[in-house]
Amino acid sequence: MRKFLPYIAGISVILITLNACAPQKPALQHIRDAGVLHVLTRNAATTYYTGPNGPVGLEYDLVKAFADYLGVSLKISTEDNLKTMLNRVQENEVDFAAAGLTVTADREKTLRFSESYQSITQQLIYNRSYPRPKNLNQTTQGMLEVMANSSHVEKLKELKSKHPELSWSENIDAGSAELLSLVAENLIDFTIADSNEYLLTRRFHSNLRSAFNISKPQPLAWAFSKDGDDSLYKEANKFIAQYKKSGQLAKLLKRHYEHASNYDYAGTTTYLAHVRYRLPRYQELFEREGEVNNLDWQLLAAVAYQESHWNPRAVSPTGVRGIMMLTNATASDLGIKDRTVPEQSIKGGSQYIRELSEKFSSELDEKDRLWFTLAAYNVGYGHVQDARIITKRRGGNPDKWVDVKQSLPLLRIKRWYKKTRFGYARGNEPVKYVENIRSYYDILHWHLAKDNRQSEKVAYVSPAL
Repeated sequence: MRKFLPYIAGISVILITLNACAPQKPALQHIRDAGVLHVLTRNAATTYYTGPNGPVGLEYDLVKAFADYLGVSLKISTEDNLKTMLNRVQENEVDFAAAGLTVTADREKTLRFSESYQSITQQLIYNRSYPRPKNLNQTTQGMLEVMANSSHVEKLKELKSKHPELSWSENIDAGSAELLSLVAENLIDFTIADSNEYLLTRRFHSNLRSAFNISKPQPLAWAFSKDGDDSLYKEANKFIAQYKKSGQLAKLLKRHYEHASNYDYAGTTTYLAHVRYRLPRYQELFEREGEVNNLDWQLLAAVAYQESHWNPRAVSPTGVRGIMMLTNATASDLGIKDRTVPEQSIKGGSQYIRELSEKFSSELDEKDRLWFTLAAYNVGYGHVQDARIITKRRGGNPDKWVDVKQSLPLLRIKRWYKKTRFGYARGNEPVKYVENIRSYYDILHWHLAKDNRQSEKVAYVSPAL
């Protein structure tokens, strides 16, 4: 047996050598064979988070579309420390990062960036209770705090040559949303935020203001490792180019940002006051009817706020009444005897929303079906269906809210509404109606989550006192 050992050892060396010399699969082929695309992101309103109905966020929707394009499933991992995130990409622990990353000269030294899918500007954010700073030199009178290892730090370092007195601190634990909250609560004086994050977060903090841009428009892109082949990188660029050309990217950006752009920020302070002092009177009713009708109670509350500001005695010029603003005919159909009684109104409104939702095809995307339902609550099911028909005639997708909401205002124009079954409608109103509810819902969800986090901290700390 011993005389064969040298031969066995030699064969083993040959096999190892041949295996080492064997060509490696391209990254794209490896992903297709495995059937999984592994993407790294961060938890933020502009990227990815788990909502009541599952994962949401622009980055999530975009990478999910890419995974579908590749014909594979999507695996999402999160990392909030930017330095760690970029290191994990460089070391090929994930396929790429999709985290609202700004393309910068420093980052391009170690990473490969895809085609851009969005542009942002960096903005100096302050609390409106203080005078607006006119230039960066005035930030030296307060505390400027930014995310560590961020593109904001790179930009400030670049600007320091023009503003030698400029100074800042880098927070390794807080994300952009948390720093914006600190400014809103006057715990720090200034921060730097990307324009898209400021746009979404400002709805939660009516006292936040943007002083000025500190950068020109900058591209956001996906980050890939430079170590290895570029097959996945090239396919991602191909996908993004096609997604832009098809108009899908523009629709995606609209869906995530347009409702926030059109929101009336002046009403946030009043709304939050009503959340604290009015909502508790009715929250149990919203929760109960939400469970009965399989609806998110916070959504029901947002609808009711849009309708009546949670005022059970509210009356419109057209005669609709109560917290859910039911018409007399609708209330009668639903078996509601007194629309001004909060319990009856919320019961009837919740049931009506469920019934409207059931009229729309279950094959619709869940979010689109919801927006159609809310629009129908405002303007009527028939008018929404008319708008969907108009959308199809105009070459749009009648199953997508982002297309149908462009057609709803046409119901005011004779050459359009005269060809519809239900005729004239003030079609611009349901568009604004849905956008307001989306923002009211987001703010309520954020506020309650914030209270829960604070309660958890108190519960955790109390035993040690």
